Amino acid sequence: MATTRTTSPTEAADRLRRGELVAFPTETVYGLGADAFQPDAVRRIFEAKGRPADNPLIVHLRRRDQIGQVAACVPSVAQHLLDAFAPGPLTLILPKHEDLPSVVTAGLETVGVRVPRLPLTQSFLEACDTPVPAPSANRSGRPSPTSWEAVEHDLAGRIDCILQGGRTDAGVESTVVDCTTDPATVLRPGAVSVESLRRALGAVQVPSSDADGSARSPGTRHRHYAPSAQVRLVEDPSEAVSGDRHAYVGLDVPPHPDALEAVYVEESVKAYAHDLFHIFRTCDENEVEVIYAQTVPPNGLGRALNDRLRRAAAR
Repeated sequence: MATTRTTSPTEAADRLRRGELVAFPTETVYGLGADAFQPDAVRRIFEAKGRPADNPLIVHLRRRDQIGQVAACVPSVAQHLLDAFAPGPLTLILPKHEDLPSVVTAGLETVGVRVPRLPLTQSFLEACDTPVPAPSANRSGRPSPTSWEAVEHDLAGRIDCILQGGRTDAGVESTVVDCTTDPATVLRPGAVSVESLRRALGAVQVPSSDADGSARSPGTRHRHYAPSAQVRLVEDPSEAVSGDRHAYVGLDVPPHPDALEAVYVEESVKAYAHDLFHIFRTCDENEVEVIYAQTVPPNGLGRALNDRLRRAAAR
């Protein structure tokens, strides 16, 4: 299969409506989409990625008034979150609409929905005129793609079309909040911080980072975000061991940077989160064998960044 590139959201949407798979940028990472109401096309997402069939997809919408096409109802807590953060990098878990094909939700009675804010994504979804379920546009388990080149590297020949945009803004995926619990529960930390959610809602449950991932949320139950290199977490850069095929990424400079293959020192947690997956892929291209990744204070965006680092390091 030849994979076509385009900069036209209308062309990409036309192909999606014909039952094809289209990778497209969002403000978080690139997604791999299909028409929610063409089950065979949705199944191809799982095949192209090598994605486990029990891992549900997030449905992307252009407008809030489309939620009724995929969700049976919108609880008041979800309305509050939509008012505060939509459009934006927030996914809400809601009761599933009976007409939504079960392949989208991996057989669950809940569905994740999101209204992205990137103008190119909005133009694409407007032209699609249908809900678009989309996980990240990478081979399952690999670092999420933050550029169309990363999508092409992983999925060329497996998908039909890539809508080309620039590097994504956030670099980490959306925050996933289960609105079927009382109080609402953060299933996956992401670009919207827990602190922001609490300011909007008051009470929000946050499971321990050591808890097993929820079946309701993607990116929590299977190994994710991992480069080919082994990722080792460190609190202090002095823990990075020198080596020709060793790299380091973090906020602080390691004591012997010249003794490492590559050193990436980020100016802030935001920059670290934005660059992480790109750094992972660059290390793979350079045949790095071990990446020492510094953890950060577990607040704000740091919670999501530490989550991605921990999952990348899992073996």
